[in-house]
Amino acid sequence: MRKKSVVSNKRILYPTYKPSGIEWLGETPEHWAVLRLATVCSKITNGYVGPTRDILVSDGVRYLQSLHIKRNQIQFDGKYFVEDSWSRLHAKSILREGDVLVVQTGDIGQVAVVPKEFEGSNCHALIILSCRPDHALGQFISLVLNSDYGFHSLNRIQTGALHPHLNCTFVREIHVPLPPLNEQRTIAAYLDRETTEIDALIEKKQEQIKLLQEKRTALISHTVTKGLNPNVKMKDSGIEWLGPVPEGWSISKLGFHASVKARLGWKGLKADEYVDEGFIFLSTPNIKNRCIDFDDVNYITKERYLESPEIMLEVGDVLIAKDGSTLGTTNVVRNLPAPATVNSSIAVLRPKPNLNSSFLYWIMVCHYIQNIIQRVKDGQGVPHLFQADLRKFWIWLPSDEEQRAIFAFLNRETARIDALIEKIKKSITLLREYRTSLISAAVTGKIDVRKEAA
Repeated sequence: MRKKSVVSNKRILYPTYKPSGIEWLGETPEHWAVLRLATVCSKITNGYVGPTRDILVSDGVRYLQSLHIKRNQIQFDGKYFVEDSWSRLHAKSILREGDVLVVQTGDIGQVAVVPKEFEGSNCHALIILSCRPDHALGQFISLVLNSDYGFHSLNRIQTGALHPHLNCTFVREIHVPLPPLNEQRTIAAYLDRETTEIDALIEKKQEQIKLLQEKRTALISHTVTKGLNPNVKMKDSGIEWLGPVPEGWSISKLGFHASVKARLGWKGLKADEYVDEGFIFLSTPNIKNRCIDFDDVNYITKERYLESPEIMLEVGDVLIAKDGSTLGTTNVVRNLPAPATVNSSIAVLRPKPNLNSSFLYWIMVCHYIQNIIQRVKDGQGVPHLFQADLRKFWIWLPSDEEQRAIFAFLNRETARIDALIEKIKKSITLLREYRTSLISAAVTGKIDVRKEAA
């Protein structure tokens, strides 16, 4: 028997281990069992799998679906109910406290345990595991299936090439590490406490990101419409949603200061015409980040590139998504690694000499213009910005010197805020990784948390 001691991170291991017989599980504590879910559970079955359109009512028995299983919890939105008589008719999918729910299709492998408040609910297209009370706690089994080991176990039994899903028959054969019941309670309580603290810290960091994003938005909108001089004399812009602007600024339509061009349809271009090497063909995913992505792109032939000279890109062009869910996404061409053009979902704004492209970029991403774009988006079945509408957008023009000062200031300050946001995002990623590793280590016996849980 192999002896273990305290590891370098000061987490205590069990005194003795034994082979589990499962390669990706490794060794387990000597006194733990490794059992099939079919042995651990009295019932493993599917929730109701028929059509739901005609059975839903406005109130009644809560009807849980895969969309309600998020981040290892049941998050019921209060919209899905079935009649009590229907639920009793389909009694096999009525839930009990402690049942474990596994998402069967879609976001496969999401798992949650049923708390007391959801006892008596019914469910659709979820796998229900009812644990034997003398073998296992639902909360512990849920944690095992939420661990790296559980994810691997569920992932390897997916079936269906076009529509992957889990099958109850294969789920029954999953082996789970199982300490004695009292130890299961101890581990579950410990992980509940620790993950609650981690989740609270993650939530706090997410709130910090939200505040920084709000600060960024406010900084852009104020600077690009009011300038950098807090003492400058203001005048009425004549535009209700814009309000006053510095006295020396002019107000006019975008079409007077920039050309607006876009591909007129695809001109018969199909995806199977893409080539391995050729001319860069940008789409909306390529312009969604701070810098244009010129690496993960499609390529078209020289003939296709030359047929639309009006949208052959130049340094200084401002690109804006004019179709679909990414409507309003904007970027500026700061460099061109090779000749490039855009697909029909992107409009090319080419400023005239009196309008700096970087300043125009900040106008297009400011709160005021994006609000106008969102109103267009909300008012149409298929959101679309027409070139004629873009030309009619009101813009405001400081002097060339002020434009340069404003975009330099915003480049610098937003980069600083973005760096802070990115730093917080990385810390959230590390916390989530730690959370996952802690759960995995505790429920597979790689660490002994019994004393820490005391």
